[in-house]
Amino acid sequence: MQFGVFTVGDVTPDPTTGRTPTEAERIKAMVAIALKAEEVGLDVFATGEHHNPPFVPSSPTTMLGYVAARTERLILSTATTLITTNDPVKIAEDFAMLQHLADGRVDLMMGRGNTGPVYPWFGRDIRDGIDLAIENYHLLHRLWREDVVNWEGKHRTPLQSFTATPRPLDGVPPFVWHGSIRSPEIAEQAAYYGDGFFANHIFWPKEHFARLVNLYRERYEHYGHGAADQAIVGLGGQVFIRPRSQDAVREFRPYFDNAPVYGHGPSLEDFTEQTPLTVGSPQEVVDKTLTFREHFGDYQRQLFLVDHAGLPLKTVLEQLDQLGEIVPVLRAEFARGRPSHVPDAPTHGSLLTAAVR
Repeated sequence: MQFGVFTVGDVTPDPTTGRTPTEAERIKAMVAIALKAEEVGLDVFATGEHHNPPFVPSSPTTMLGYVAARTERLILSTATTLITTNDPVKIAEDFAMLQHLADGRVDLMMGRGNTGPVYPWFGRDIRDGIDLAIENYHLLHRLWREDVVNWEGKHRTPLQSFTATPRPLDGVPPFVWHGSIRSPEIAEQAAYYGDGFFANHIFWPKEHFARLVNLYRERYEHYGHGAADQAIVGLGGQVFIRPRSQDAVREFRPYFDNAPVYGHGPSLEDFTEQTPLTVGSPQEVVDKTLTFREHFGDYQRQLFLVDHAGLPLKTVLEQLDQLGEIVPVLRAEFARGRPSHVPDAPTHGSLLTAAVR
């Protein structure tokens, strides 16, 4: 099982000091978080993609290429690659290039995004969101697997005898997760291709995301990729950790109360009860994270959000130190009783091995 962190790259004022980091500071902080993730033994660093303030990660492959040059083991991923507004040809070429630079330590998560105005900025209509996700990924899937592509669709100009370059490393495309917080069509899409499904269940109750994951598992089996419990599932989560639970709650409360997404809404106590957010001691984080298997079955990837809502970099790095101590415990506990037929999280090496059999 893989453990890691993801960032949405928000530039948010620190509610305890009133200071807002510059864009340069936030970008450099994201790099520092990735490097720290590798240092403490995590497996994955993932960045979101946004094209509007207050976010900075408009070019994930630029960020990940830089991180690739400074790491050796870390898997580099996206928390969202906008399959709806990016050109599939550019996605194919950008991520294949990143694959080569990172020696295969690359995968990506397709998503529609949740920022409506981004669609017209890139010449798209939000009402076509699902249709764009389906058509664009169909083309991307072919571009990585066929050396010469002839293609015609509804949403972009046709391709005639086109070859995307560079070709995927070792002829093996990056593994794709399809991320969704609300769309059964995306769970269906992931199942159809035998790709991974990532339920970023950070805002809503587990029951909502369990329905999506169960749909994906059922359809994965329907399409003949394996048994339902062999489907490749990833989950999101949020944590804030201190050695003592009361210190964690006291320190995190002002950040929670003023967070751009959920601030000025439900109380911290209600939110932690109803969603995966865990604010407390290391043992409390371990205990709650282990309950995810009860609701979603054995799964392959767990990513935590730790750097949002204006938290200063120093605090975030301390959170990563805590995760570095917790993750070995989680690995051991999740491995306990895991059926032998449930696959590990895909890597470039495992996909290459499967391809040459």
